[in-house]
Amino acid sequence: MRRVFDEMLGSAPLPDDVRTRTIELGGVPAVEVRAGAAPPAGTALYFHGGAYAMGSAAASVGLVSEIARRAAATVLSVDYRLAPEHPFPAAVDDALAACRALLDGGVPAGSVAVTGESAGGGLALALLLAIRDAGLPQPSSATVLSPWADLTQSGGTMSTRAEADPALTRRALQIRAADYLAGADPRTPLASPLHADLRGLPPLLIQAGAREILLDDALRLAARAARADILVTLQTFPGAPHVFQGFAPLVEEAARALDHVAAFLNSHIHPEG
Repeated sequence: MRRVFDEMLGSAPLPDDVRTRTIELGGVPAVEVRAGAAPPAGTALYFHGGAYAMGSAAASVGLVSEIARRAAATVLSVDYRLAPEHPFPAAVDDALAACRALLDGGVPAGSVAVTGESAGGGLALALLLAIRDAGLPQPSSATVLSPWADLTQSGGTMSTRAEADPALTRRALQIRAADYLAGADPRTPLASPLHADLRGLPPLLIQAGAREILLDDALRLAARAARADILVTLQTFPGAPHVFQGFAPLVEEAARALDHVAAFLNSHIHPEG
């Protein structure tokens, strides 16, 4: 499944202006992605999707490079450990280690943004909570695309969008959640950030497609963030499926969504920290 998933995501050739190199952040593998000729104005930590069991930094370069080009940013896609071999909280530990390495290396928190898609969106949110709980400075902002933020699968659109969603099913997510949790409570905040106290988190952009079963994760997350006094922007896209932004080279609406992502990141990043 992992091989097929990675081959599917990485099947499209990358534009000639995309530059990548393999690095380590606090002992965690990552891929540094740059695109375009503009000098980078900031750094984004990126967390790929794959239900915590599939996906990789290398396979995510296509989508990541689209963000890097539009935002004129260096994007670091983190190869966090995957379940079931490495269940919760291994992915959160890796995310925090990568972020600590950036800060310890002298990168100002204000010049860093956090982003992720699907399970990686949930992990991005968990990282913000872990940063807060560790007493570290928060990054400038966070962007989550079709976030999987509730491993209890309790959103109403799990049922109402079941026939419309071409990518996900409740049963598949239940299997992957069990693999990742390995017996942990699915309401644990670092596993399901929707159930966390979100106070103290940075500005948040949430995007979701109207045809996905995870739509309610995005809607409820936005409401919870607003109640926690967070600056939150919610964007939903009619007719769009899960992580439709990955089709930006082909679909105008996906390209526009990533333009919004870049504008949001750039409006909050402070290159000097």
